[in-house]
Amino acid sequence: MNGGDACSIMEAQYIRRHQRHEIRDDQCTSALVKHIKSPVHLVWSLVRRFDQPQKYKPFVSRCVMKGGVGIGSVREVNVKSGLPATTSTERLELLDDEEHILGIKIVGGDHRLRNYSSIITVHTEVIEGRPGTMVIESFVVDVPEGNTKDETCYFVEALIRCNLKALADVSERMAVLDQTEPIKLY
Repeated sequence: MNGGDACSIMEAQYIRRHQRHEIRDDQCTSALVKHIKSPVHLVWSLVRRFDQPQKYKPFVSRCVMKGGVGIGSVREVNVKSGLPATTSTERLELLDDEEHILGIKIVGGDHRLRNYSSIITVHTEVIEGRPGTMVIESFVVDVPEGNTKDETCYFVEALIRCNLKALADVSERMAVLDQTEPIKLY
């Protein structure tokens, strides 16, 4: 078994364990994985900030919380121009600092992502002998009338890929500044 196979097995195990969505026939779902050359504590410090998604999400221009940050909290997100939306209202469904799990649900906004919910998990791994992170984001969403499941999944996956790439860019820059030590494998 090569390293890629071992990684795929771990990804599949994490997806089965943490990325559970109830799916109806009129919905699509997918899970995306990103390996980031930055330690978990740095990546999680960005992901867990439900009140500041603009720290790494390139399509978010502003976020206003309605109340404090905790399970059930709601945020109003302003979306940058170029996307088929200007606002999204999102509720924090799950925030687990021990297991590094964040769950959100979109509850409103001027877009076509109805019944959208997403789970992001952050996992420790070693990349090139240094502390790294595997981030998995899965989602489920209604397929809008006039679209296919494939079209809907393709659109949402493209947004998530951009967010995960930006998360990697920001956290890897933070890691360089942090000067993390390599992990010694004995």
